[in-house]
Amino acid sequence: MLYYLFAWLDKQYDIPGAGLFQFISFRTSMAVILSLLLTTVYGARLIRILRAKQVGESVRNLGLEGQMQKQGTPTMGGLIILLGILVPTLLFARIDNIYIILMLITTVWMGAIGFLDDYIKVFKKDKEGLAGRFKIMGQVGLALIIGWTMYFHPDIVVRERIAAPAAVQASADAVNPSSKYYYQDVKSTLTNVPFYKDNEFDYAKVLTVFGAEYGKYSLVVFLLFVVVIVTAVSNGANLTDGIDGLATGTSAIIGITLAILAYVSGNAIFADYLNIMYIPFSGELVIFAGAFVGACVGFLWYNSYPAQVFMGDTGSLAIGGIIAAFAIMIRKELLIPVLCGVFLIENLSVILQVSYFKYTKRKFGEGRRIFLMSPLHHHYQKKGYHEAKIVTRFWIVGIILAILTIVTLKLR
Repeated sequence: MLYYLFAWLDKQYDIPGAGLFQFISFRTSMAVILSLLLTTVYGARLIRILRAKQVGESVRNLGLEGQMQKQGTPTMGGLIILLGILVPTLLFARIDNIYIILMLITTVWMGAIGFLDDYIKVFKKDKEGLAGRFKIMGQVGLALIIGWTMYFHPDIVVRERIAAPAAVQASADAVNPSSKYYYQDVKSTLTNVPFYKDNEFDYAKVLTVFGAEYGKYSLVVFLLFVVVIVTAVSNGANLTDGIDGLATGTSAIIGITLAILAYVSGNAIFADYLNIMYIPFSGELVIFAGAFVGACVGFLWYNSYPAQVFMGDTGSLAIGGIIAAFAIMIRKELLIPVLCGVFLIENLSVILQVSYFKYTKRKFGEGRRIFLMSPLHHHYQKKGYHEAKIVTRFWIVGIILAILTIVTLKLR
C-alpha cells in the first residue's frame, strides 16, 4: 500500500526520497525491519495473551529428556509469524501483483488450517486435532488454486529466446549476430532443472511418451506435481517442528535462499547471465521473502531453547505451504529436495520407520525400528544429545544445503 502512496507523492510533489519505494531492494529491507519489529515487540504481548487464555501445549510423555518441562508452554505462536509476514507484505509489496496475491492466499489458507488444528487440540481437548484427511484436503485445495492460476493467468509467463526468421538471421550475421534471436513472454509449464546444462524441463511433455495426443493433458500433470510438492513440504515442516527453534531457524535459512533465487529470476540481466528463465513480475516476491525471513528470525527470539512459545500447526503448516508455493512460482521447485533437505530427511525418517515397523510386524510377529524414535531429531534426543546441539547441527546442515542450492545456478 505504501508503494502506491509514495509513487503518487513522488509523481505529484516530487518529494525527496519518495522514489526509493520504486526499488525492490529498499522495500525488501523495510519489510525485513518491520517484520522483525512486529514479531519481537508484539510477540511478547501475544505470548502474554496466550498464557492468560491458557493456550498451553499438551505434551505426551515419550521419554525424552526435558520434555515434560514444556507442559503448558503457550502454543499457536504461529500467529506471530503470520502477523510478521502479512503486515509488511501488504505495506511494501505491490498487492496487484499476481505472485503476491497467491502468496498472501497461501499464507492465510495454510495458517487457517493450522489454526483450526491447534484450536481443536487446545480448546476441544482433542490431542489428535484436525483429522488428517481434512488437512490433506486443505493442502490439495491450495495446490489446485496455485496450479490452476499459474497455468491460466495471463500475467504468469516466462521469457523465452526464440530464433528469428531465416531472412532476419541472414541480414544479422553482418551487423549484429545477437539480433538473430528475440525474446518473447509466453505461457509455459517449463521449470528449471538443477545440475543440468540445458536446464529446463517441461511438464507438458511428460505424457508425450505415450503419444503426441497426450500432450493436451499437461494441466493434469502440472497440477499433480504441484499437489505433491505442497503436501510434502508443508508436512515436512510440520514434522520438523518438534524441538525448540528447529523449524524456525531452518525456515529462515530456506527463506534467505529463496529470496536470492527470486531476485535473480526476476531480474532480466542476472537471469540472462546465469542462463536461467527470466520470470517477469516475479521480483516482487523478494519483498514477501524478506517479510518471511524477518518473521522467522523474530519468532526465533522467543522460540529458541528454552522456548517461551511454540508455533503450533498454525505456523508450521503455513511455513511449509509458503516455501512450496514460493519455489513453484519461481520455477525452482525441483531444487526443493536439496534446499529443504532437512524437511526431506525428517519426512523420510517417519516414512521409513513406520513402513519398516509394519513390515517386520507382519513378517516376524513383532515390529522393529530403524531409528530409536522418529522424526530423526527425536532419534538423536534418545541417543542423549541436548536439543540445542541437535538444532544447531541441523541448522549447519541447512546452511550447507542452501549454499549448494545457490551453487546449482552455475554448477551444471
